Amino acid sequence: MLPAASSAAAPAPGPPAEPGRLAALMQLVRLPNLLIMALSLALVRACLLDSALVSGRFALLALAALSIAAAGYVINDYYDVKIDAINRPTRLVVGRVVNRRRAMLAHLLLSGLGVLIAGALSPLLGLVNLGSALLLWGYSARFKRLALVGNLSIATLTAALVLLPELQLRTGQPTVWGYALAAFLLTVVREIVKDVEDMRGDAEHDCRTLPIVWGVARTKWVAAFFLLGLLGFVIGAAVRAGQQQHWLLSGWLLLTVVGPLLGLGRQLARADRRRDFARLSAWCKWIMLAGVLSMTLVGVG
Repeated sequence: MLPAASSAAAPAPGPPAEPGRLAALMQLVRLPNLLIMALSLALVRACLLDSALVSGRFALLALAALSIAAAGYVINDYYDVKIDAINRPTRLVVGRVVNRRRAMLAHLLLSGLGVLIAGALSPLLGLVNLGSALLLWGYSARFKRLALVGNLSIATLTAALVLLPELQLRTGQPTVWGYALAAFLLTVVREIVKDVEDMRGDAEHDCRTLPIVWGVARTKWVAAFFLLGLLGFVIGAAVRAGQQQHWLLSGWLLLTVVGPLLGLGRQLARADRRRDFARLSAWCKWIMLAGVLSMTLVGVG
């Protein structure tokens, strides 16, 4: 028998609690992602280019790059209010915590800051940041709704982030370009996986992403194509590191990148539900972090 007190009707669940303003702002600019970007820039400069981190010019470069990235997240949420209300209702910030006018103002200010700082460092860096800001706007407004175009756009921007310290110092170090290529390939895979995860909201708002145009089965084959390219590239890098007696780097790549990539491919073949693709997307982020941390072992025997 239930206790007498439980006979009363349970109150209907209310709407999800809104996050605090500070938490909402950190969520809007994807603070964890920005921290990983900052770590990537620092490791590229210190480990791949063997240059001092304590530098005012590098600090300005990082500030400019992170400003552009934060602006990109803001404008993406600005354009995706209706889609995110379906795909990620509990994580909606623009239109619920931050109004759309202020979000647009924040985007313009952050983009302007990033371009001006980079331009003061060098005309080339200014052009790269200007191009990145414009590409992020185009991605949010149009490109992400086109099959593969949005995926390749974000992957290009990810590779460009890795290359920024090299574009500033002009060392001619080829290893940086290798990491940029790996970042490009893994980002394409993750963006395709995210498109499958977000199919429901995208379809209701006339997006023409890869899974909507080609179907999930064919989209998985496209993701597998880029995944195989990445796998072959990383295995080649691990073998070369072993030949140069950089055993720690070779072992790290095999254990924390190649192994998980093989697991990712296996799970990709089996995935058929939204939560499966959400798990794969998170898996890609962990693999990317392992790749970033591998920079600390470059040159270590």
